[in-house]
Formats: sequence, structure tokens, C-alpha cells
Amino acid sequence: MNLGTVKGMKAKIYVDESAVPKYFKARPLPYALKDKVEKELERLEKEGQIQQVEFSDWAAPIVPVVKENGSIRICGDYKVTVNAVSKLDNYPIPKTEDLYATLGGGQEYTKLDLNQAYQQIELDEDSKRYVTINTHKGLFRYNRLPYGVASSPGIFQRTLENVVQGIANVLVRVDDILITGKTREEHLNTLSEVLSRFKRIGIRLKKQKCVFMAEEVVYLGFKINKHGIYPVESKVEAIDKAPSPTNVTELKAYLGMLNYYNRFLANLSHLLKPLHVLLQKDTKWSWGKEQEKAFIESKQLLKSASVLVHFDPKKKLILACDASPYGLGAVLSHKMDDGSDKPIAYTSRTLTSAEKNYSVLEKESLAIIFGIKKFHQYLYGHPVTIITDHKPLIGLFREDKPIPTMAASRIQRWALTLAAYEYTIVYKEGSLNGNADGLSRLPLKTNIEKTPTPGDTILLMEHLATTPVDAKQIQKWTRKDTILSMVLRYILNGWPSKCPSEDIRPYYSRKNELCSQDGCILWGGRVIIPQPGREAMLNELHQGHPGITRMKSLARSYIWWPGMDNDLELTVVNCYSCQENRKLPAEAPLHPWEYPSHPWSRIHIDFAGPFMNKSFLIMVDAYSKWIDIHVMNSTTSEATIAKLEQTFATHGLCDLIISDNGAAFTSKEFADYVKSNGIEHRTSAPWHPASNGCAERAVQSFKEGMKKIKEGTIQEKLNRFLFNYRITPQTTTGLAPSELLMKGNSRQGVFARNFAIGSKIKWIPGEVIKQSGPLSFHIKLQDGRVIRRHIDHIRVRNFDCTNNENEEKCDNDSDLFEPEITIPISTPETEQPQIEKPSNMTEQMEPRYPKRIRKEPSHLKDFVLK
Repeated sequence: MNLGTVKGMKAKIYVDESAVPKYFKARPLPYALKDKVEKELERLEKEGQIQQVEFSDWAAPIVPVVKENGSIRICGDYKVTVNAVSKLDNYPIPKTEDLYATLGGGQEYTKLDLNQAYQQIELDEDSKRYVTINTHKGLFRYNRLPYGVASSPGIFQRTLENVVQGIANVLVRVDDILITGKTREEHLNTLSEVLSRFKRIGIRLKKQKCVFMAEEVVYLGFKINKHGIYPVESKVEAIDKAPSPTNVTELKAYLGMLNYYNRFLANLSHLLKPLHVLLQKDTKWSWGKEQEKAFIESKQLLKSASVLVHFDPKKKLILACDASPYGLGAVLSHKMDDGSDKPIAYTSRTLTSAEKNYSVLEKESLAIIFGIKKFHQYLYGHPVTIITDHKPLIGLFREDKPIPTMAASRIQRWALTLAAYEYTIVYKEGSLNGNADGLSRLPLKTNIEKTPTPGDTILLMEHLATTPVDAKQIQKWTRKDTILSMVLRYILNGWPSKCPSEDIRPYYSRKNELCSQDGCILWGGRVIIPQPGREAMLNELHQGHPGITRMKSLARSYIWWPGMDNDLELTVVNCYSCQENRKLPAEAPLHPWEYPSHPWSRIHIDFAGPFMNKSFLIMVDAYSKWIDIHVMNSTTSEATIAKLEQTFATHGLCDLIISDNGAAFTSKEFADYVKSNGIEHRTSAPWHPASNGCAERAVQSFKEGMKKIKEGTIQEKLNRFLFNYRITPQTTTGLAPSELLMKGNSRQGVFARNFAIGSKIKWIPGEVIKQSGPLSFHIKLQDGRVIRRHIDHIRVRNFDCTNNENEEKCDNDSDLFEPEITIPISTPETEQPQIEKPSNMTEQMEPRYPKRIRKEPSHLKDFVLK
């Protein structure tokens, strides 16, 4: 049945404005549940119940609940988000007195039950962000009022009362609607009107739970028929039908319950004298007529009006719960004005055969859920204090803590059930919790045989598609294992206050998350594998040779044992096939070469090419970053040595040469050359060019620069590139290579373009003395004048123009030249670019040019440095 939508009414959740928004990360889901959760998210989104959002400052962790049919219900753990800071909608729930006023005179009764009641109501747009859930697929926001929000009962009660407002003989109690009439015709007319309104605004019912025209119904804890309204016998059935004690332990528990209410029971000590006789030392157990009589009379006292009170919504509610190895007990009480507890109702039952195998933690948890469900009509929509004598439940079910991710599946479902109630859980010692303890040890006989739901066993080994071991083998190995058999005993009978041994410690630290199923031990939804089955599981997990991360992800969804992660890692490490085909390790961090102490101490060399149909030998000075590049017709050792000798003739011998493992550098001829010249030679690691990174970077810069120069021969392009590179400051040193290598600005010979009007000389010789911008330079002419030119108007001069017969004769007469701007050779310090030199450069870089400031012509002032 599809969900309906209550038209025209939207629920609004009120949140304390001073509260800090709460955001919880998505919880890891068991591997076996991911697909089901994804499909359920798709279904809910398709139906419009949820919508995906990019961001939310409120996000509750998702709790997937496995239903009995194996499907998934998606819920949010709202007790740690919106429930912690929302203002509860305390709309009044109907009282007992309302029954008399509304249902008096009724002959037949109809009970209507709504289908997924809350989710039929749309949320106010501003309230949707408070019910965002965080999943492994992202953030999803509910569009309808979800289950688990503490304000839901009051919101829904108000909504339904507004729907049926004005119709007589109708009583609404959250999602239960009771209809009657003094005559059958009146009853049918009322029912018709209610159903018509439901149809008009889109409310849907659950047909299986509806009761029509019944002569007697149970509603709000009362039995209702045409003769009147009566208390339900089940309120005191647990006392009335409690079996007689069969041993001293059961008798002590029963007497403890009587003593709990002794202030309301007159002459109790005299009445119980035959029972106390059985507690005396060395007295043989004998349950006779006197004991049976005292037992029956004492039960009548517990059912008397002096002890029992009627439910009052204005008084505080207390639910005391307890579990024994074979039974459950719960007492619902009111806190009276004098501070005493008076019972409203009792309940108890025996454990099923499956429940008897639960751990102590699970039995005590089951007692709370049993009491909550039994007294649901009293508790829903009212704050209640839950009392337990099992301290671990405080941390497990605490109202302000999220549901533990590694708790057993049934524990998570129970915690989610509790989240729908407004409760506070407190601990009370067993000796002070006698009222519930007595009921749990004298439970009513029940024939409930609950088969395990898919949620209980979904991750057990027999439910996997393929498995090398089954539950029977695990059960057998667990029983024979010294450690695990002891752990299983502690789970079933209770853990000691201190860890008994180091071998038990891994389990002791998880004691509140361990449970047993069919003789197997589970940690959450993961089966603990005994030693004999671990190797088989490791081999199964490593089929297909997955990596460590994938193996861990898969294993953590199904199994566990102490040190499992280490065993998984060793499985991969010891697998020859995995090691043979694994990827390269992560790159090691760069280890830079030590910065040289002086120029031309260490040079890095490498070949570039074939590039532009040529090979090039590149040499880089590690200190100054000066580059020498030679066009090579051959890359043999002989040709390489020849170019080195040419370079060394200019700059002198270096101390250290760094190269790769090319044939030209590893030959005997090259080794003899460097040895004879006293030069140390080192090669980089094979197939690791980054070790010679200085040369590799120079090769890259060389190729990029050459590609950008479009005109000229290869040698002309190379000269132009080297000129630009050598006079450009480096990012690593802050200075130009020429300054560091030559101990000052390099006065490089150049030709500068002549722009004088009428002059036949296009290029005039000079020397570069300064760089004034990224692509602008100051050039000193042969007559002493200083001009400024863009790099496009400069070319390298490799000879003295006065001796060049192939060029036009240089005319230095000033009337043949354009008027040039005279540039000050040394500008004020504030105008000089401040370049930070390397810390190890202690020598002063003295300029070679004169410090005299030239005065520019007054008629050219407007053009200076434009």
C-alpha cells in the first residue's frame, strides 16, 4: 500500500535557537547491507519521501534496520541531533476520563490503525534540515515526519484531532482511532464521516490492523464494552498468576519485591513468617500448605488498592526492568508526592529457548524493550525514567549518545525502538530493584517461540554465498578453544569486574559489544573465527588476489579475531604473485644536492635530442645556474670530451661532474679523461632522471625557449636563447647567472637596432650593462652613451665590429645617429631592484661600470624611461 499524504497540514519541529547544530559522520555499513540500503534510498527518493542535498549543518547517522522479510528500514539516530535540542510538542494525550465522556453508551466499537502514520504528514520546509541523515551515498533530507523524532507523538496527535474535529463519538490516541455510537446507524454514520475525511485529505489505513463493529475492544489499557470500562486484567496478571517459588533464590526474589512495597502492606512480617523459615541456615527446602497460603495472601496484598494506583499523566512515570536466566519482569510505577513508588501495572514472561542463549547484556536490554512495548499506551508521548540494574546499559542506551555501530544487530534495533520515546535511563543496584527482580524470577509461563529474524543471522557464515567454514564448525571450534570457550561463558553468565588475563583482554575491551548466536561468538555483526578456521578464511578472502585495503574492507563486514588486520597484511605480503605484480612504491621525497660554495664547482651535464634534427650537450653550473650548450654532430665520448675541453678553456676545470648513465659518460675513455684532470664523476641512479634534476630542468627550459624563437638558424636561435637566459635573474638565487659566475654584470657584446632618421647604419655595436625589465636592457655604446632597447631590437655580437670587413663601416659621428636617451648608469638605491642573494654568497658584487651619474639632455626629459 502506497503512503498517503495529509493535504493542507504540515508538521513543524521547534528547535532551541541557542542550541548548536549537530553533525555526525556517516557510519560504516556492513558489506552485506550496502546494496540493500542503496536500493531503499532509491525507492524512498523515487516516492518523494527523501531528497538528496549537498550540505546540511544537521545530520544524524543512519541506522539500517533489517525487517523480518529481509528488507531494510532506513532510520536516523535522531536522539543525538534534533531530539537533544528540540522543544517537545507536549500536546495532551487523551486521559482515562476522556473514555467515559466520549465512549459512554456505545454499543459496538471500531478501531482504525493508520499505515506508517507519521510519514503521511509532510514536514514544514524550514524543519526538513533538522531530520537530515548522513549515509555512505551522501546527505538525504526527509520530506515527511520520520520515525524517531521525539516531537512526533504530539505533532501527530494534534493533526489527527484537527482532522476529526467536530465528529461525535470519536477518540484519537496518536495512530489509534476508536469510533462508537449509541445505535448501529449512528455508528455507521460516524465511521462514514471519518473515512470520508481521511479519503479527502489523503490519509491511508492499514486494513490488517483495523477492527470493525466489535462488541469489545482493549484501548488505552482498558477493556471497553457496552456494559462499561474495566481495567485490563493483564495489569496484575503477572502477580496473580505468578508460580510458587521452587528454591531459595526464587523465594528471596519474591520477598525482595514484597519488601520494596512493605510500607504499603500492613502486617507483612507476620504474614510472611512461614516463608522466612525456609531462609534459615541448615533448613531443608519444604514448600507446604503454610507457605502456599502465605504466598497467595501476599499476592492479594500486591494487587490491593493500597498498593496499586491509577495512571495519572501529571505524575512522573518509572519503568523498572530486570531479567533472570529464564524470565523478564517490569513494573510501571508513579513517583508519588512523598517520594515513594506506587505500581500502576506489573508484567512478566519466561524467555524463549532462543532468548535463553542471549548474553546477559542482551537479556537485560530485552527486559527494557519488553516493558516499553507492554506499557506502550502509557509511555508513548510521556517522559519516563527507566531503571536497570545492569550498568553497561547506561552507556549503550543513554539518551544523549548515538547508537553504537559495533553493537549486535538486535541491540541496534532495540536502541532505535527506544529513540521514539522520551526517556532517561538510570542505574540502580540489584538489591534496590527488588520489584522487577521478583517478577523476572517468577515469570508467567509463555509459549512464545520466536525464530531468529534475518536481522539476527544475516551475517552468520551459513548465509554467505560461498564459505570455507560453516556455523557448526565454528561452534565446535569455539567450544574446544580455551580462550573462546571462556569468553562464551562470560557472555552468557556475566563478565568479571577485572580482566582475568591478557589473552582475554581483546575480548574484555569489547565485552558490551559481544553476543552469542548458535554457540558462535559475534562482535556486532561479525563472527569471531577460532584459530583452526582462520587460515581457510584468509585463503578465501585472498581469492582473486585483492590488495590489503580491499581484503580488510571485505573481512570487516563478516569476521574478526584478535590481530586479524596483521594476518591480512601478512597474507598479501607473503603472496609471491601479489608482490611480483604490485605497483611501484610511493616516490621518495626529494633529496636536494648540497648548494656549492663557489661558482663552477659542480656541473650537471646531459644530452638533449634529437631535437630540431640535432643533438645538444647541455652543461649547468649548480652555483650560478649558468648554461653552456653545444650543438653536437656526434654523442660519442670523444666528441663529448672535446666540448668539455672547449668549455673548461673558458671557465676552468670543475670539481665534480654529475651525469646520467649514458654510454658517452660511462665509457673508459671518459673515465680516464676526468681522472687525469682530477675531476670527480658521479652518475645518477639508473632510470631515475630526477637525480640529475638540474640538467633535466635545463633541458626542459632549453627546448621551451628554442620553440618560441621562430626566426634564424639553429645557432642563431641558440645564441639568442643563451643570451636571454644568462642575463635573467633565477628564482632560486635571485640573481642572473652571469652575475654569479662572472662576479658582476656580464658586458656582453651586442648589436642594437639604430632608429636614427636618415642613417644607413641599421645596427650599432655596444655592451649590455643592465636589465631594466623582463625584456628591456640598457646598452652602452662605444662612444659612452647609454641607450635602452627591447630584446627584439638586440642581437648577439660575436666579433669586434671595427675588424669586420663584411659589415658596414661603423660611423660614430653623432649626427648620423638618432638622438639617444642618456640613461644614468647608477640610479639611486631606492630605484634599484632589491634582489636577495643566496645566504652563502658572501663576496660583494662590485659593478664594473663607472658610478658617475650622467645628466640627460633637457629636451629629452619627457622620454626618459617611457
